[in-house]
Amino acid sequence: MGLKKNPNLMSKKVYIKTFGCQMNEYDSNRIYESVSKIGYKKTEICEEANCYILNTCHIRDKAKEKVYHEIGRVKKNFKLKEKPIVIVAGCVAQAENNEMVKREPYIDIVIGPQSYHKINELIFKYKKKKEKKEETDFDVISKFEYFDKIKNNNSKVSSFLTIQEGCDKFCKFCVVPYTRGPEYSRSFFKIIKEAKQLVQNGSKEITLLGQNVNAYQYEEKNKIFRLSDIIMKLEDITELKRIRYTTSHPLDMTEDLINCYKESKKLVSFVHLPIQSGSNKILKLMNRNHTVEYYFSVYEKLKKINPKIEFSSDFIIAYPGETEKDFEYTMQLIKKINFIHSYSFIFSPRPGTTASNLDLIDTNIAKERLKLIQNELFRNQSLKNKTKENKYVNVLVENRMSNQTKFFGRTEHMTPVIFKGPNEIEGKVVSVFITSSNKNNLFGEIKLNKNIRAA
Repeated sequence: MGLKKNPNLMSKKVYIKTFGCQMNEYDSNRIYESVSKIGYKKTEICEEANCYILNTCHIRDKAKEKVYHEIGRVKKNFKLKEKPIVIVAGCVAQAENNEMVKREPYIDIVIGPQSYHKINELIFKYKKKKEKKEETDFDVISKFEYFDKIKNNNSKVSSFLTIQEGCDKFCKFCVVPYTRGPEYSRSFFKIIKEAKQLVQNGSKEITLLGQNVNAYQYEEKNKIFRLSDIIMKLEDITELKRIRYTTSHPLDMTEDLINCYKESKKLVSFVHLPIQSGSNKILKLMNRNHTVEYYFSVYEKLKKINPKIEFSSDFIIAYPGETEKDFEYTMQLIKKINFIHSYSFIFSPRPGTTASNLDLIDTNIAKERLKLIQNELFRNQSLKNKTKENKYVNVLVENRMSNQTKFFGRTEHMTPVIFKGPNEIEGKVVSVFITSSNKNNLFGEIKLNKNIRAA
């Protein structure tokens, strides 16, 4: 007879579901690196989990309710199984803290974004005492010091790397200062060390992340380092092929950063630069602290230094106080710049923000304005993609698509490309001949004599 397995010696499994921004993706990866130190192995099957972690985002509408709906699904999945430790992490956790456990007793631990370094300790304490706990202190320095000691094992072709967190801008619609705290920049040398580790793991592209990434500033060894310094240092890493950053603020688009688009060969010719509205009146109401004219001057500087640069942006439609004239100003800006990609949403108030108590614009008017804006934005995307047909574009190959023979990659302008090609091209920059397109994607094939050699 074979020996029975001791359940206490069997490996524990953690399932992490991530909502929202790229920084949440980066955080989820680092959370896993932490819990793996106490014996948890990642699973992609929720029902296998001994620990279920929901990493939440508070930016989109009804974010809180989506969390409770997700917990409801977990309860259903584990109705006939042993309950996992249920952890709600991220910005919803920070905003709602102990109210979450009161409303949904199935939740065991609530942990905010600046307390992730405490997650192992919280799990140990819960397993020992079964005492529910919320941890939402702003302790970003301790968090980064903790994770700087843990190797980042992410080996994706395109990887995220957080360099800055928090925001001091206090736009009236935005919850970030309340969920991520004030601006904090990581050590320059530790960022470079982590970047080198990612490249050693196999990453060919790194996206530098921050809620206000171009506000990065860190004094170390009697020198003040900025985002431009990070970019130019990453330039020296031979196996790294592309550098990106997001999300930036127009007011922090400094001359040294703009010059990187001339000096760096690896910084892609693409800028995500949110404006939110094309009306100076609305920008003032939002507390954006810049004008449309200033935004356009930044656009012109970047275009002058590198004509290949393409732009994407964010737009909030039907912000309280927006008139038809204000809306038309936004439409005019979109037509003037012809953004290659953009995100647009109807204003939805976030509890705790200044704008949360303002009078909303009629829903039907808001929906109609959003439809008109998106039609124009999508028209721009479709036309720009159409210009790539019957031409070659450089694509960083990220992966073979699941259950398909085709590959997926992106142009330097972030446009997805789906194409046929030979084996063993993941992680390479290849020249793809574009045969067709739609508003979201380019489609094509590799012609071997045009293949661009890369690592």
